[in-house]
Amino acid sequence: MQKQIIVFLLLTVLSLSVSSCRKTDNQQLITTFHFYDSMQVDGYTRDYLLNLPPNYNDSNNFPLVIALHGTGGSADQMERDYKLTTKSNSAGFIIVYPEGVRSDGKLGIRTWNAGGCCDFAMEHNIDDVKYIRLLMQKLTTSYKINPKKIYATGMSNGAMMVYRLGCELSDQLAAIAPVSGTLMTTQPCTPVRKVPVLHIHSVLDTKVPYTGGYGLANYYFPPVDSSLRVWAGINGCGQAPQVVTDATLYTHTQYAGCTNNTTVQLYLTKDGGHSWPGGLPARPNADAPSTAFSATDLIWDFFKLHSLP
Repeated sequence: MQKQIIVFLLLTVLSLSVSSCRKTDNQQLITTFHFYDSMQVDGYTRDYLLNLPPNYNDSNNFPLVIALHGTGGSADQMERDYKLTTKSNSAGFIIVYPEGVRSDGKLGIRTWNAGGCCDFAMEHNIDDVKYIRLLMQKLTTSYKINPKKIYATGMSNGAMMVYRLGCELSDQLAAIAPVSGTLMTTQPCTPVRKVPVLHIHSVLDTKVPYTGGYGLANYYFPPVDSSLRVWAGINGCGQAPQVVTDATLYTHTQYAGCTNNTTVQLYLTKDGGHSWPGGLPARPNADAPSTAFSATDLIWDFFKLHSLP
């Protein structure tokens, strides 16, 4: 009987020890999985929406996806229209929707300073790279995030900002996936490491034209091909882009021979417009999204293949 009591006590202590380790593995037990928060950066209050997957308390080393809205968008709009939180919950990654600084105009439109675009953020030289860098530090300190699996995607002006993040935060981003944007940096793009790129665009986009030209707010946007050639050069892709798939509604092209297991890929839809394929229109009278595929599914399938060394 005495031996049974001793064994019971040992098992109890072991159980409490394991339970304690689980709770203190990275901060405390989480009870709120979806919420807004903010931080101060250069005198601005920077807001973001964070979603933790339902299995957050039961596991560790979650990937983090940073999702940047387009001009005039918001965290709530991006979450609602592109179904990224639904994917976060089912696939088991953390997603954060940072918001751009509001303009001082009547509409208070949010934008990102991607270099040569856009609006208030560009005109006031808002340091959005610093904001995202500090946000990543805050989140990786506070939550169970694998720092080798942090990714960035964005729509339109958000996609342009994603390209800038790839140029300036390449040591912290495992891969990037811009949608309906282009490279707008005003300084040479000189990442310290090679970054896998997945670009999604519509050939019918007139707001950020695929072939380049004047679009939204009369900004000039360089051709998407030129952006991809820049990244192909950065990633050491030794061959011309090759068509992988030529389907009814889209063409998938990929640069071959890239170094360090990187890649530069393009999914060019033949329907839709300035929109997120498989999503919802961002506002009344917005371009209809392509029905060729789900950009959200495609992007996550791409991200999960890549990790920092």
